[in-house]
Amino acid sequence: MPIATTFHKKLVDSHTVLRIDEQNVLLYVDLHLMNEYTSPQAFSGLADKNRPVRRPNQQLAVVSHIIPTHAESPRVIRDAASLLQANNLARNCNQAGIRLFAANDPLQGIEHIVAPELGLIRPGMAVLCGDSHTTTYGALGALGFGIGTSEVEHVLATQTLVYHVARTMRITVDGTLPYGTSSKDLIIWIISQIGAQGARGYAVEFAGSTVTSLSAEARMTLCNMIVEAGARAALIAPDQTTFDYVRAHAKTLDDTAWCAALADWTQLKSDEDATFDAEHRFNASDIAPFVTWGTSPNQAMRVDALVPDAASQATPEAAAALRRALDYTGLESNQPIAGTPIDRVFIGSCTNGRIEDLRIVAGIVRGRKVAQGVRAMVVPGSGSVRRQAEAEGIAQTLKNAGFEWREPGCSMCLAMNDDFLQAGERCASTTNRNFEGRQGRGGLTHLMSPAMAAAAALTGKITDVRTLENRHV
Repeated sequence: MPIATTFHKKLVDSHTVLRIDEQNVLLYVDLHLMNEYTSPQAFSGLADKNRPVRRPNQQLAVVSHIIPTHAESPRVIRDAASLLQANNLARNCNQAGIRLFAANDPLQGIEHIVAPELGLIRPGMAVLCGDSHTTTYGALGALGFGIGTSEVEHVLATQTLVYHVARTMRITVDGTLPYGTSSKDLIIWIISQIGAQGARGYAVEFAGSTVTSLSAEARMTLCNMIVEAGARAALIAPDQTTFDYVRAHAKTLDDTAWCAALADWTQLKSDEDATFDAEHRFNASDIAPFVTWGTSPNQAMRVDALVPDAASQATPEAAAALRRALDYTGLESNQPIAGTPIDRVFIGSCTNGRIEDLRIVAGIVRGRKVAQGVRAMVVPGSGSVRRQAEAEGIAQTLKNAGFEWREPGCSMCLAMNDDFLQAGERCASTTNRNFEGRQGRGGLTHLMSPAMAAAAALTGKITDVRTLENRHV
């Protein structure tokens, strides 16, 4: 009788070129993505060893992290160090025959938004990138995870990677998401429950009625951010939602190829009796609009609750971490977080820079104005998202409300460009990390959903989006 198998194991087994030992395999890589800041040393390593890129057509590169996003045409990278990185990537890709979406390519954007929208991510694939948020691709039933520079070199040279097989975890969420909440609230809430190391070393499979009810793009937010709990990979079994998304974006698949692929993809799921190394179960009714109060994504709370105190923490270490975080963010225990004034709003990133996110924001701010004294930016995740938002009138709605409408890129997510917070500025952000200095030295970041960020922009303070009148959220 066949042994019941997890989805993760099925993907690993189907891509195993060689089993090295009980814990390690040589994994075949279907698609490898690169950006300008994690690839230069890898190409240098190949050159030193006189090795070519083995399969150039299975690589794709973007310029996204260091690129300025202020509106100008053509875009010019004026920072010397950033320009050097972009030029090095262009040279390396040109020499190796790798497709590059450079600064002024109409398809330029963040890799984790560009690849799915081009139909390059499909169920059953193994996709790697020198970026931790490669877990995003699990939303479409692909095994995606981030790798280091030496591993980038290995993939370029061999189209394989030595993979230490991850343990498996299933997170099941059932029920209907409450009014005013989204997949961003769901994932921040999950991380707050299991902790910043709660999924460390695991490939996490999301399941349950809440997850299956999400759109494909909302699932990407979920899978993107589980890495903030230490996960090595994320997976959601492909279903009709997945198939509809891939069919709409994978333009190169004709009807014959599509039917053949679909027959395979419908088998991609964990067997009914499969066992996981760890399991968590949650109920969606417990979820509310969430916002971070500290300097780690797990330091989060309901927007209608009070900032926690040291006495409520489970361990002395957690209490000390709380005190350090509050000292940095300038918040006080046992005080409401709602009403905290903000200086900046950033809507974008590979977590929430998709067209669905921008539609939500536009629906909330239409006919209203950004609060006086607040600088609010919207940075679409790709050129395609930007053009679609302009065609739908979203961009004009945002500009009418007082938002800056920017060019695509990572922007203020990690402040490797000229979009960053000044010391002491407090930002409502749709990004994935709120570490000290993440958005600028001395900057203060509160993670939240696009709807919550829109509410903060309109009111000039952290605001429960459910309290806005006459708005569908």
